[in-house]
Amino acid sequence: MKRFIVSFIVIVNTVVSLGVADCSAHELVASPDGAVTVTVGVKSKQAFYSVSYKGKEIVSPSALGFVINDSKMGAKVRMVGASRSSKDEVWHQPWGEDDAVRNHYNELTVSYKESDGRMMKVVFRVFNDGFGFRYIVPDAYHGKEYRVMDELTEMALAHDAMAWSIPSNHTEYFEGIYTRDLLSRKDTVCTPLTIAYEDGLFLSIHEAALEDYASMNLTSRKGKAGEVRLLTALTPWKSGVKVYAQGELKSPWRTMIISETAGGLLTSRLMLNLNEPSRIADTSWIEPGRYIGIWWSIHKKQNTWEMGPRHGATTANVKRYMDFAARHGFSGVLAEGWNPGWGDGERISYVTSYPDFDMEEVCRYGLSKGVRFIGHTETWGNSKLLEQQMDSAFAWYSRMGIRAVKTGYVGHLFDGKELSKSQYGIRHYRRVIECAAKHHIMIDNHEPAMPTGIQRTWPNLMTQEGVRGQEYNAWDRRGGNPPSHTVTLPFTRGLAGPTDFTPAIFNFSEIVPGTHPHSTLAKQLGEFVVIYSPLQMAADAIENYEGQPALSFIESCPTTWSRMVVPHGEIGSYVTIARKERGGERWFVGSITNEEARELSLSLDFLDADATYRAIIYEDGADADYERNPYAMSIRQQVVTSKDTLQLRLARSGGAAIRIEKL
Repeated sequence: MKRFIVSFIVIVNTVVSLGVADCSAHELVASPDGAVTVTVGVKSKQAFYSVSYKGKEIVSPSALGFVINDSKMGAKVRMVGASRSSKDEVWHQPWGEDDAVRNHYNELTVSYKESDGRMMKVVFRVFNDGFGFRYIVPDAYHGKEYRVMDELTEMALAHDAMAWSIPSNHTEYFEGIYTRDLLSRKDTVCTPLTIAYEDGLFLSIHEAALEDYASMNLTSRKGKAGEVRLLTALTPWKSGVKVYAQGELKSPWRTMIISETAGGLLTSRLMLNLNEPSRIADTSWIEPGRYIGIWWSIHKKQNTWEMGPRHGATTANVKRYMDFAARHGFSGVLAEGWNPGWGDGERISYVTSYPDFDMEEVCRYGLSKGVRFIGHTETWGNSKLLEQQMDSAFAWYSRMGIRAVKTGYVGHLFDGKELSKSQYGIRHYRRVIECAAKHHIMIDNHEPAMPTGIQRTWPNLMTQEGVRGQEYNAWDRRGGNPPSHTVTLPFTRGLAGPTDFTPAIFNFSEIVPGTHPHSTLAKQLGEFVVIYSPLQMAADAIENYEGQPALSFIESCPTTWSRMVVPHGEIGSYVTIARKERGGERWFVGSITNEEARELSLSLDFLDADATYRAIIYEDGADADYERNPYAMSIRQQVVTSKDTLQLRLARSGGAAIRIEKL
């Protein structure tokens, strides 16, 4: 009788538990400091999650799920299990904006079961500065290929807010101006999507660890009670399928950084923490550095990519750049247009040079001076052509001492048919990165998919474009980049990862009337610190650097750091970033503003408390102005300690750059 009663109680408890799961079950997981709380569960058989920050809801109940083949997943489910874990570790980057990264989170994995028996897991990781979640779908198709037709993930913000974005459907290569508007008025946008949610609260929505999947976009829809529902819009194949899958499916992480200051968005390492550790065991060959190149002179129509009387990538010209690099402490020289077939995505070769360019001699000459040649493989969108040649090309480059290659994809569609940020393109980019790693080659990827932190897993992926860069200041007939552009980028595109913007133009002459860098010279120096890239190009022609005192700042500025702080910043208005060099005691500061002149007080409380320093300050001259007098700049020195505050006067679209050396 006793055994019967015990068994009956167990059965009743199981039934009650399943009933709750089927109707209104939910689980909670909070950040280690308790500020961020995520609720996950089922309502009316729909899988959902919601998020609060310090007790206030910021993400209203939002749907989870897919359309796989012809049926929905997530709309007729019950929760059948939940498990928890935590992690608190410190890992080190071989290069980056910080040396040590703390990875501290609480994790909740919720298992859902469809009415037809299919399973779906959702893993949530909650950090002090936000959260990420991903789907894991076990193989329900017995090894056969299946199709993800849509991802039904929502982020329903509790109210409307101002946001900065670029539209997905009208911005090629992500090369757009980030505009500010209400979320509810946004078209389908690319991520990162940066939101001034309310006074003292900023959000950034993006994705992490994008591997064999499609890039995410977001479409806004007005919801009930003032909500704005952000719907996931995956980038499709030509067929309309979003993702082809086989076996277990793991989606990228859907991420949200939460910060009480705009600057806090920049110091979050949430995206990196959601990527896997490095798959490259020995990273000693991966070398950040500053480089110059035959690039700006081509965009300014002084040289050509193609061979001819004004060809830029000749043996003699590249050697001239290498001489300059050796004299001024640059580690590399880039030359685009060194190979035949330029402009023809069907016939271009990556293992043959133009007759007036001797690749092996150039590499030998550079190495004799401590300078490496940086290769370039423009595909014109023909990704298959690069895949056919890259193993032999990268092997050849490696034998000659080339350690870095800039890849390019100027073409509307990959191989004439697929979008570069579709699963098709993502697969290609990964093949290139892995092949390059095999040959000890670092990659600077232009016309990429939006970065998602993959550089943690493959640290030879150094930097990427995916931005409206400096070249628009050479030939854009609309006038180039506006003054607010580079004070917006750190809070938008910069949140996705290193950005090959190519700063440090010193000569503002025009080939298109009205088109030039709309900044002061001091702002160009400040951008060298503010816009982060471990392979940072000083982009001007070497003639414009000769005899220029401002070059001394660029010569001394590292490209990998042990620590960064953001003393102040307002999206689209101004930003100041201070970085401490890795393996040394120097700090470098960049401060830049939009078209408004302003004065900023820079506290030096990030310096060691018991030390004395010398600050060398490159700043706008008293009469500097980006339209009337962009070159006016002064250089001064000042002895400082951590108790001091520097007063920075920034001209219209001006800036300051500071090197702080311990005495």
